[in-house]
Amino acid sequence: MALTPLDIHNKEFGRSFRGYDEDEVNEFLDLVIKDYEALIRENKDLQNQLAGIQERLDHFSNIEETLSKTIIIAQEAADEVKSNSKKEAQLIIKEAEKNADRIINESLAKSRKIAVEIEELKKQASIYRTRFRTLLEAQLELLGKEDWSSLERMEIEHS
Repeated sequence: MALTPLDIHNKEFGRSFRGYDEDEVNEFLDLVIKDYEALIRENKDLQNQLAGIQERLDHFSNIEETLSKTIIIAQEAADEVKSNSKKEAQLIIKEAEKNADRIINESLAKSRKIAVEIEELKKQASIYRTRFRTLLEAQLELLGKEDWSSLERMEIEHS
């Protein structure tokens, strides 16, 4: 058990014939009590300061831990946003490629259809030309026949 100022104050020493001067011992004990009390107060103050400092240290440790967790969460969120952005970009690219393929295929189909239509029109134009030529040749042949000359004469006679 620790010695208290009251223990020092209440300490009684036995008396002997040629012992120490009682007043000197009491004065010295009073000085020891004062110093001891001052040391106890100082120790208590230091313990209170230490407790306050420890409390602040705990507070700052909690802040540090919270900040660390926040930074980790922010980093994870940033990584997730980055990952989601990459996925979304890939989806957009795939969709664009699909649309491009669809547009190209539609354009090729239209182009083939137009080419077929052009060929059909060329055939029809050729057939029309041939028929027209045949008709013209037939008309020219008809005009070149003598019957035509007789028709002209008949018409002149009836006039």
